[in-house]
Amino acid sequence: MSRIASAFQHRPCFMPYFPLGYPTPEVSVEVMTALAKNGADLIEVGLPFSDPLADGPVIQRATQIALRNGMTTARALEAVAELRARGVTIPLVLMGYYNPLMTYGLARLAEDARHAGADGFIAPDLPPEESTEFEAVLGDMPLMRMIAPTTPPDRMQMITRNARGFLYLVSLTGITGARSHLPEGLPELVARVRANRGADGRPPLPICVGFGIATPGQAHAVGQMADGVIVGSACVRAIGESPEPVRAAEEFARAFKTALVESAVVSQ
Repeated sequence: MSRIASAFQHRPCFMPYFPLGYPTPEVSVEVMTALAKNGADLIEVGLPFSDPLADGPVIQRATQIALRNGMTTARALEAVAELRARGVTIPLVLMGYYNPLMTYGLARLAEDARHAGADGFIAPDLPPEESTEFEAVLGDMPLMRMIAPTTPPDRMQMITRNARGFLYLVSLTGITGARSHLPEGLPELVARVRANRGADGRPPLPICVGFGIATPGQAHAVGQMADGVIVGSACVRAIGESPEPVRAAEEFARAFKTALVESAVVSQ
């Protein structure tokens, strides 16, 4: 069983996002280690890019700082290997835009990522129709696919048909960023995606909801309807604004993991 599949043995999963290189390369590795040891079930490892079109101001600022700190795709893979050397065993999924991935070289990237200990990729600007080349070199390493509220039923079926790992359900239209309340219609959206999974006869993939989740209370609510809860901007802000980022990461992970454990009990 893959590390990703193992993570979903206990649902809902807590899945924080954090960019490598922020606030410094060394601290970002310490932060991810702290997240892993204090409740994260899977970490979305951010690969900084100069034009993150799907991200809001919090993540944009963090990734710009990471780039100024010299973070590159090659250094990011070294950091993943460092996380494994530190004893991090949970899935590490690389979240990055396609331009730097393609520039690195897709076949080389797949080989180096596998050697470093990465478990898969998310590329928010790479549509399924254009992902054939990347998926071919990834082999058994999944490229997670994204579904939005605006995705029509026929396209939703197309996206889920050959998806692997988990489905990334974008909870709202727009860019990343914490919101004061969950989108209206989110339960119906999750139900719609569930209805379109497994159409090809395969076991249905986990549904993980991201974008806009800001508080443990919101995570608790989403955890009652989804298999995983992705928290990005709120995580980056809480840790990046703290004078003690590693301690902030520990507290953040514990708070969200507690909320999701409680949501699992409620939903049983």
